[in-house]
Amino acid sequence: MGVSKTYDVIIIGGGLAGLTTALHLSQRDVNILLIEKYDYPNHKVCGEYISNEVMPYFRSLGVDPFEKGAVAISKFEISSKQGQKIETTLPLGGFGISRYTLDQLLYESVKDHVDVTFTTVEEVNFAANQFTVQTIEKETFTANYVVGAFGKRSILDSSLERGFMKRKSPWLGVKAHYKADFPKDLVALHNFEGGYCGLSKVENNIVNACYLTTFKSFKKAGDLPSFEKTVLSQNPHLKSFFDNAEILFEKPLTISQISFEKKEPIANHIFMVGDSAGLIHPLCGNGMAMAIHGAKLFSEIYLDAVKERKLDREDVELAYQLKWQETFRRRLQTGRKIQSLLLHPTTAHLGLKMAQAFPSILPKIIKKTHGELLL
Repeated sequence: MGVSKTYDVIIIGGGLAGLTTALHLSQRDVNILLIEKYDYPNHKVCGEYISNEVMPYFRSLGVDPFEKGAVAISKFEISSKQGQKIETTLPLGGFGISRYTLDQLLYESVKDHVDVTFTTVEEVNFAANQFTVQTIEKETFTANYVVGAFGKRSILDSSLERGFMKRKSPWLGVKAHYKADFPKDLVALHNFEGGYCGLSKVENNIVNACYLTTFKSFKKAGDLPSFEKTVLSQNPHLKSFFDNAEILFEKPLTISQISFEKKEPIANHIFMVGDSAGLIHPLCGNGMAMAIHGAKLFSEIYLDAVKERKLDREDVELAYQLKWQETFRRRLQTGRKIQSLLLHPTTAHLGLKMAQAFPSILPKIIKKTHGELLL
């Protein structure tokens, strides 16, 4: 089958990073194809808390999550698996909104300005300074640039022979929405044996519960209900929540093989954004903001190159790599260190004791995993 159409940019993946990139570029008359597996709206395994750092950028794109019921969040608390707890004020604050609602909002903003197709990409080839993208229906599209926004783990990562795909990851992510009594302005992170669980409100007075656990910890229980009763409930705060909350999903959503290993922001000349470029540990509560920020980085670098008529691929790739590393490398390193500390019982206990004794420590740590306002 011949080429269906040629574009300036093809974006593979229509989550936060892909949709935001499409929206930004479409407002500058870039000819875009967005390829996404699933129709909107749909739920995804996600903490559903976003730092306010993204709000100026969202406003510049004409996006207001609060019009769709986003919940303002100003406080943060964390507890050890025994229930030892400390609370602080979030330096910038944030908001809670489900991916079901936010992705739909972004899609509605972009759908009339870009071509969108709901399918799976089977193959991406780069030759003679041009990309050829083929779908499972054997449709073929070409573009000068391709953005990879296909999330934490994809079959495309395997075909691109990305290193992290060759190693098994011990992490399992679980998420569901609940009806429960929970403070509206709080995001909570409660630790348990082998993982941690985030709780916060989203639109419609719903509580999002999302937790990450090792398979080793999960295997002790065998299934999700048993795991929540026997492992999560060792933390008294989680026991109270799950004993009294009413689940609103037929069953929780799960995702396995979540990798926090280092990734390259460019693979085979594809510009990776969001989780495709690097995944911060959920305990840092900043993955959604980073996905949105990554979209801004690529969009600005690409548009500057177009404006200056300097679309030399090597120069654009180098500029993106350097800017991505400058912006996110330290956050990812901090996230790995925090996770290592919290998952070790002794260091977690000592760390929380120190934070209780010196309350200014926690906001400083939060700042290291977050950015400045995206103006």
